[in-house]
Amino acid sequence: MKHRRNTQRRAVLAGAGALALAATATLTLANANAADGPAAKQLTPAAATALASQLSGHAAGSYYDAAAKKLVVNVVDRAAADAVRAQGAEARMVRHSLAQLDAARQTLKRQATIPGTAWAMDPRTNKVVVTADRTVSGAKLDKLNKVVKRLGSKATLRHSKSAFTPFIAGGDAIWGSSSRCSLGFNVTKGGQPYFLTAGHCGNAVKSWSDKQGGQEIASTEDSKFPGSDYAIAKYTADIAHPSEVNTYGGSPQKITKAAEATVGQKVTRSGSTTQVHDGTVKALNASVNYQEGTVEGLIQTDVCAEPGDSGGALYAGDSALGLTSGGSGNCSSGGETYFQPVPAALKAVGAEIG
Repeated sequence: MKHRRNTQRRAVLAGAGALALAATATLTLANANAADGPAAKQLTPAAATALASQLSGHAAGSYYDAAAKKLVVNVVDRAAADAVRAQGAEARMVRHSLAQLDAARQTLKRQATIPGTAWAMDPRTNKVVVTADRTVSGAKLDKLNKVVKRLGSKATLRHSKSAFTPFIAGGDAIWGSSSRCSLGFNVTKGGQPYFLTAGHCGNAVKSWSDKQGGQEIASTEDSKFPGSDYAIAKYTADIAHPSEVNTYGGSPQKITKAAEATVGQKVTRSGSTTQVHDGTVKALNASVNYQEGTVEGLIQTDVCAEPGDSGGALYAGDSALGLTSGGSGNCSSGGETYFQPVPAALKAVGAEIG
């Protein structure tokens, strides 16, 4: 690739660039007061998650209450509530422990792994929310209804008018034969430049270009789908690959780290089809049963996406959070989208943001 073309390539491939990202104002959770009063302690989302884990069977997840500007940790007894308040978070008494909700998830996995379904624990309702898309009907829907009903107050069923699908399509952005996806984040591995995208994209495409029918710029080194949904591709062309993103008219947004998402967090997603959209994290550790197989450990959001957005980035400020996997709906009528967490993908492939 000629050096004179690098400026154009930078515009197309800078970080998640025009393929994946744009910056917006985001919520800094670590600065949110966890309790009223001038002496109130501050608790980060990571610390809240760790605290909930330490409480073992006495806690049931955590989330950020944007209206109250407080981190909330669900607990099932007063002793746990006192421990949470002592650490600077809001304690909320709920009926079901995390262990009970996890058991409900396992029941669903064993008895109701039906293509077109998804489930995740919602800490705000203290239930496992099960979703059935429009393809689930007849005997399959009857079976699902029975399993959810047996779980009682630990689960609830809702319906989606669209179908759960991985978001891959023909078009533009990063290309491979007749398929295209979106670049997620530029990373390094062993000191060499790579990028992350979705696993179902990496399964379908081995040689990537930045335009239809163009020369190769990267090749897929590893991909995982189903089970997880991530892929890593190594740059094979001499093009710019900064750890920053195109903001569609604004200054580039640097990406300096990977972070875990938090329920209630405001986030932004960008992809090569619909560009920039934002929304809120609704649940973590979600399972989605695509027609191609089940993917677990996903971030569930109310951000919209469409075919071709696969692999594009979910982020908050300078933190990389997720890679677009799939979902239902579109950016006209709305929908929900699931993301492969970036920290887990980086660990699996031995790479780091950079």
